[in-house]
Amino acid sequence: MHISSSWRAVAVTAALTVAGSGLAGASYGGDHRDEEWVGTWATAVTHGNASGSTNVGLTDQSVRMVVRPTVGGDRIRIRLSNIYGEKTVTVGAATVAKPDRSTPELSDIDPATLRTLTFNGSGTASMVKGSELLSDPVNLRLGNLDDLVVSLYFPENTGPTTFHGSSIQENFVGPSNLVTQPGGAAYTLTRRCCWFFLSGVDVETDRPAGSIVVLGDSITDGTASTFNANNRWPDQLAERLIASAGRRDKVPGVLNAGLAGSRLNHEGSEPSDNGAFPGFNEVGVNSLARLNEDVFAQTGVRTVITELGINDIWMSDDSAAEIVAALRQLNAQVQQRGLRSLVTTITPFEGIGGTDSWTPAKEATRQAVNSYLRSSKEFDGVLDFDKVLRDPAAPSKLNPAFDSGDHIHPNDAGYQAMAASVPLTLVR
Repeated sequence: MHISSSWRAVAVTAALTVAGSGLAGASYGGDHRDEEWVGTWATAVTHGNASGSTNVGLTDQSVRMVVRPTVGGDRIRIRLSNIYGEKTVTVGAATVAKPDRSTPELSDIDPATLRTLTFNGSGTASMVKGSELLSDPVNLRLGNLDDLVVSLYFPENTGPTTFHGSSIQENFVGPSNLVTQPGGAAYTLTRRCCWFFLSGVDVETDRPAGSIVVLGDSITDGTASTFNANNRWPDQLAERLIASAGRRDKVPGVLNAGLAGSRLNHEGSEPSDNGAFPGFNEVGVNSLARLNEDVFAQTGVRTVITELGINDIWMSDDSAAEIVAALRQLNAQVQQRGLRSLVTTITPFEGIGGTDSWTPAKEATRQAVNSYLRSSKEFDGVLDFDKVLRDPAAPSKLNPAFDSGDHIHPNDAGYQAMAASVPLTLVR
């Protein structure tokens, strides 16, 4: 584990710049000018699939989506995205609320916390093709790790949706405008897959510490973790940061930009070389092409953790040189922005299903990439998840205690072990 001198230089320069600005410690009373916006929740979005509901889109329907922001604040704003859409999308109405904890139904909201979302002062808005939409600030106090429920109504057909296809969280769809309904019974369809058009939540706080973005694949996305439980490793990292913070400590938001199936050098729609994966739009574009949307556009980002490469090995049989080159380029672009750049080693996957999905040659590639990452001084830090998850008796396999059963994705205990291994000094 190491922290590069380049990062220290950036941190010192930033501190001197702020100190010399005359703004440190300024107070503007109750008008929020002494507070800052930071990202508290985010997800990576992609184009709707070539068939199915994400291709057909939504027409005269409402969606109710549950998310768990990481750090709290005094006001919130919601980020929507039509960046992968094919036409203008009309948002007919939108609300935000906290869940109703008195009922077991995740689709029920607490009416006392219900707030109408507006966009430039209007309750309706249009997202033109390829655009994003930021709501006006909403006065709703959000605590650390407080769940939030976002409801959106789409009066006209949206066309293929911009969405996240592996929410590991139940969300809800119903007919007509249901966004102000406290009860969720009218949301007749439960979707276990998706967040639709929703890409982020920001909070305004007087204790800003920026945000951490985790750019990853299904292992960051939380595949095989328990539904509705927020046991992805970035979730558990956020819990650690909050639990370990002293009364005066500032805590960064943790933004999960994991995307199941994501590869460094390949498009999501591109089939795997071994025939085990046919290709889907929801896997997204190559990871380098994701930087501008999933990383640099996030609010208050200060640290980036890259967890990628395993899919380039088992799906596409890329060489170690190809994988290392892509990781180096990601790192160079992150550091060029003045951000701290951390990288994780590639975890074991012997036993994964599918002909030639794992071979001794692919294992040699994984080991070669990991050897480079451990010895390289280019990154600001290396998180050795391979060491955390591997079976001591068979290092090319996941530890049985951490194996979800598919031999590539950790279970809840494995994700917890990953989060527990991150030195908090690297991410504060």
